[in-house]
Amino acid sequence: MIDVVEIQKILPHRHPFLLVDRITELTQGEFVKGYKNVTIGEPIFQGHFPGHPIYPGVMIIEGMAQAGGILAFKSMDEAGQEETKDKVVYFMSIDKAKFRSPVKPGDTLVYELQVLKHKGAVWVLDGKAFVDGKLVAQAELKAMIVDK
Repeated sequence: MIDVVEIQKILPHRHPFLLVDRITELTQGEFVKGYKNVTIGEPIFQGHFPGHPIYPGVMIIEGMAQAGGILAFKSMDEAGQEETKDKVVYFMSIDKAKFRSPVKPGDTLVYELQVLKHKGAVWVLDGKAFVDGKLVAQAELKAMIVDK
C-alpha cells in the first residue's frame, strides 16, 4: 500500500490537482490499483454544476493517469533504472475514452491500470475507473517519462 504522503514523494501534483488518495495494489511493470474519495469539498464542484454536482470526466482520466504515473515511476525505481526524482510524466495521447456513468460526491473512484506496452520512456496503459464495482470510465493512455 502507498499512502498519500508517499504519493507526494512520487508525483509533483498537489492539492487541488492530486487526484489519487492511495495505491492499494502495484505489480511492477504490469498493474496498479488505487482510489480517490470524491467529496463535495472539491473546488471543481463550485462550477460543475451548482445544485447538481458531477465529477468531470476529464478529472477521472487525469486520476487514472496519475495512478499510471505512480506505476511507471515505481517500476523504474524497482528496475534500478534512472533516477526518478528529476522526471515527470507527460500525456502523449488519450484514446478510446468512454464515460459510462456520472460520479458524484460521496463516491470512491477505484482506478485500475494495466500495462499494454512499455518501451523505453513510453508507457501505454489500459485504464478503467469504477464506483462500487461498476465501470464508470475507461481510456487507453499513452505517456512518456521525461526530464523536468
